[in-house]
Amino acid sequence: MKILVVCGNGLGSSFIMELNVKKALNELGKEAEVGHIDLATARSEEADLYIGAQDIITQLDDGTRNIVALENVMNLEEIKTKIAPYLD
Repeated sequence: MKILVVCGNGLGSSFIMELNVKKALNELGKEAEVGHIDLATARSEEADLYIGAQDIITQLDDGTRNIVALENVMNLEEIKTKIAPYLD
């Protein structure tokens, strides 16, 4: 499974979210390829799951992508709860 963590510029905040997603996966006992990327590049990048802050990630929702919109990108419990349905 390939997961992309998306932010406006693909730098600091997405890197921090990437680390939190990896930690959440570890706590859930799951493995995935996780990377971070900017919004513009994410539009043309293939992934199984796109994760980001609610105000940004919804811009990728075209009805064909699996999108996880986070209210609090630092909340590990929210990340685990929202990604778990996509991991089985």
